[in-house]
Amino acid sequence: MSETLRLALPLLAAAQAQKHVTHNEALLTLDALSQPVVQSRDLTAPPAANEGDLFLIAPGATGDWAGRDGELAEWRNGVWAFYAPFKGLTIHVLAEGLDLRFLSGAWRDMDGPLSETRILARGGFGAQSEHRVIEAELSALSGTFAETGLIIPSRAIVFCVSTRTVTAVTGASSYDCGLSGEPSKFGGSLGIAAGSSNLGVIGPTAFYADTAVWLTANGGAFSGGTVRLAVHCFFPVAPEA
Repeated sequence: MSETLRLALPLLAAAQAQKHVTHNEALLTLDALSQPVVQSRDLTAPPAANEGDLFLIAPGATGDWAGRDGELAEWRNGVWAFYAPFKGLTIHVLAEGLDLRFLSGAWRDMDGPLSETRILARGGFGAQSEHRVIEAELSALSGTFAETGLIIPSRAIVFCVSTRTVTAVTGASSYDCGLSGEPSKFGGSLGIAAGSSNLGVIGPTAFYADTAVWLTANGGAFSGGTVRLAVHCFFPVAPEA
């Protein structure tokens, strides 16, 4: 065996010359993969980089990154060094402030900006489910409605969307929280004063597409205000290969 099984660190051979070269290579690899922090996960072409910068290569990579989709690339000594992910490797994406974990041959989003993810249960053969709390904030409200991004993940089982009015909502006498076509699914006639909150508990509902949450103005159109929302859901994960 010429390298370690998990991190692929090169091993010294008996009577090997230039042992320091192999030893230093192992140290550099260990430095890159110990609590790794990548700059981004969205790039397909190698950027200008500083020594030691680490990137998660996005699908469709080109140039020096071609054929390295999903691998980690480190700018080291004027060239790119590549590291293949292994099951359970967790990285922090600096640009987004979130963590990814490599499971079942793919990088999985473990949390996100303003969000918290906790693994509550784990079954046999690596099967697991996660309790996710995914937050979003809608500010400078205007118009008859406002919508978040697609914050409810496909295949999530949602049991609550909670809200808090961070700064007073103006222009409307109250607002509803729900979905397109179901404007008050998570609560109706909610308070516009700063500090008002609501726990929009529902029967567990499965979503089969990424979905946005809507705020709908009552008694007039929104003209200002900030509301923070949190989606409380279970997210199943298939057994590992």
